[in-house]
Amino acid sequence: MLTVPVSERTPRVVTARKLLRRAGRERAGRFLVEGAQAVREALVSGRPVRELFVTPAAAARNPDLVDLAATAGARISEITDGAAASLSDTVTPQGLVAVCDLLDVPLAAALGRAPALVAVLAGIADPGNAGTVTRAADAAGAEAVLFAGDTVDPHNPKAVRASTGSVFHLPIARDRDAPAVLSACRDAGLMLLAADAHGELDLHEPAAADALARPAAWIFGGEAHGLPARVAEQADRRVRVPIYGRAESLNLAAAAAICLYASAAAQRSTISTSPIHPKVKAR
Repeated sequence: MLTVPVSERTPRVVTARKLLRRAGRERAGRFLVEGAQAVREALVSGRPVRELFVTPAAAARNPDLVDLAATAGARISEITDGAAASLSDTVTPQGLVAVCDLLDVPLAAALGRAPALVAVLAGIADPGNAGTVTRAADAAGAEAVLFAGDTVDPHNPKAVRASTGSVFHLPIARDRDAPAVLSACRDAGLMLLAADAHGELDLHEPAAADALARPAAWIFGGEAHGLPARVAEQADRRVRVPIYGRAESLNLAAAAAICLYASAAAQRSTISTSPIHPKVKAR
């Protein structure tokens, strides 16, 4: 630990600040992880943590994380509040920022273990929604999250923060060719279920039971315009979440959580009552 905190003008901080932008992350192959919970998940994940930037106040609040970083072999740099602000895209920086290697893996690797439940993000632009869907997928027991087509970078600081560390828990894959992603899911034995407000299948109707019990890739589209037409056309079923009250619609992340948990519950029910779908695994 340095005895004098370094400022935002220090070369290492200047270099790390470039990781706030997608182009900088792609060039360096690294991204920033901010906040105690996300940094903790990074450190215990077994993935390389290259550097930990920490203010004196944050170090005093989180001595265990500083110790974990030292044990993991990360370089620890004490920084000023100004340097912490320069490494954050939030109004109130937490003073704790890690530099990690990019997480995404090839599509084939993400789908290589015959998954029973996968989330596909197609055309989602808001990083907060992308991170929250990743968190919901993790909580529901999904085995991969796939970013397909023109979709926000999963390493965007806001997306990482919204995932609360879930980006470190399950495989993340990216591919600009959305139809190719869906074809890979189908080749992996997954039924393609598109979350669509105008879908022909009601999530809560008995007719949905069989689709929900099968190994599935749930496809979630952009916040404003929904799924791209060429993506929706590839789905086996288009499924709508019913609106029982007067709300115009559900937030994307809320709808995704409902859909993913519906499949998780149906799959677990199938495991306990019948061997019809042997690919659906107990977790």
